[in-house]
Amino acid sequence: MTVYQLPVEVTAFARWLTELAGRLRPDAGWYGVFAARDPEGLRACFDGAEILPWDVVESLLQDAGEPADGPLADRARALYAAAAAAHDRRPGGAGALAERRDLMERERRYAESRARELGERLRAATGEAEAAGLESDLAWIRDDHARAAARVTELTTRLGRVEGHARAEQVPVAAPAWAQDHAEAPARTPAPVRSPAPAAAARPAKTRPRGARYAWLEESAEERAPVAVPVLPTGGAAPRGARFGGGGDSAEAAGPARVAEAADPAEAARAAANAVYALQRLRAQGRSGEAHVLLCEALNGPPDRLPALAAELHRAGLGADWSTLLWEAASLPPGRLAAVAGVLADGGRAADCDQLLRQGVARPVEELAGACAALHAEDHHREAHALLTAFVRVRAPEDAARLAGADPRGLVPQLLDAARAVSDARERDLLHALRVAGLAGA
Repeated sequence: MTVYQLPVEVTAFARWLTELAGRLRPDAGWYGVFAARDPEGLRACFDGAEILPWDVVESLLQDAGEPADGPLADRARALYAAAAAAHDRRPGGAGALAERRDLMERERRYAESRARELGERLRAATGEAEAAGLESDLAWIRDDHARAAARVTELTTRLGRVEGHARAEQVPVAAPAWAQDHAEAPARTPAPVRSPAPAAAARPAKTRPRGARYAWLEESAEERAPVAVPVLPTGGAAPRGARFGGGGDSAEAAGPARVAEAADPAEAARAAANAVYALQRLRAQGRSGEAHVLLCEALNGPPDRLPALAAELHRAGLGADWSTLLWEAASLPPGRLAAVAGVLADGGRAADCDQLLRQGVARPVEELAGACAALHAEDHHREAHALLTAFVRVRAPEDAARLAGADPRGLVPQLLDAARAVSDARERDLLHALRVAGLAGA
């Protein structure tokens, strides 16, 4: 009987993964979610029989409080890349990758369809409880969609690498004898200077611009006069998290991100109209992925332009896209999150502000402390209270005690006020957790 021995790279990654899981609570965080959803699949990954999707690895690192750009995450990437490559080279590896990619593509399409359905039901919801339940379901299905899309991309890359390796093995290219002892790259020689082409020479065929910013160009745009291309505002912090490759915060992004001056109303309206026009064209062409990218780009611009964008999206019947944008905004760095929440509150969109803050309480407590401080720094005390109230409503009292530890004198009374607004029982639970943490007298 032939016994299959795991490659060394796979064994090393499985050992590292087991050590990471040993630091986590199996009934809490993303680890608890994955363990409940697919315990056998998770066990197979710990044993080295399967390779855990990278987005799950990122989520486990987040559970452990490890920064996405820290040394442990860097080591994880190196171990993961080596393990995946070794795992994919096994007999039948290419077929397994292709089959799994097709499965993930079906999952992505289902999640996309389900998200549209839930978005329509949310717009038609009449009661607060019904709307809250639909918001929760929509957040989960969007996470499923983002993970499925990330896995399709990852599996496609891995499959391409395996197929390229197989082609290289089938057609070996031997170096000439004179090159055997001179493996170094040849010295560069100056490129020849080309004379200008005659004026009457035929112009090369133009390629159609691609990407969200050119979504409104028709396929035959090459033969037409140049079209003025609306450009979304740029700058600021990009969304982050597992679905964006775990991008970390820059030093600037961690602090308050309010712009110095309010956006010009006419300029904000123009930018909103351009964005909605591009979004409508993308939706009409079925290019939902690029539409999602365009929404994320809108978060990169000045926060003061977002209320105008919200109004324009709702006017165009694209309220579901505004909900998507709020969901992405919940993953922004603390200072940027506070800036967006403050702008929405100042712009008369208090309900959107509260929704954003409710969605943002799932992040690590250290980041929430920064967001709360940024809100207070901008005199958005009501929004800071709303953030803490949402936090104590859905997070464990022990998490609230950890949050209080970031600034005991400032956060302990605020958290107690928030817990009191939820219920007497929640206040008692928080007081007990604060006593255990030695913060009751802060």
